[in-house]
Amino acid sequence: MENFKCTNYFQFICKRPDRAIIQTKWILETITRPVKTETQSDGRIRKWGYINEVGKYLRVILLEDGETVHNAFFDRNFKEESK
Repeated sequence: MENFKCTNYFQFICKRPDRAIIQTKWILETITRPVKTETQSDGRIRKWGYINEVGKYLRVILLEDGETVHNAFFDRNFKEESK
């Protein structure tokens, strides 16, 4: 993947048919303008972003450094909290 650092796992998993449709720009948008961010107990960072083009929420998992992408997938269960 270009434009961001990623793990070998991500390079492998993004070849799956259900992940191959995820565009680089959507990952970058989710990292820079998330609707929600959480830090996992292992230090990895979860970020969610709404992707208008597909009408779904994308979850991006970053390593502890906050910039290396480890995983990205459409999260069917995510519900944005009302304000």
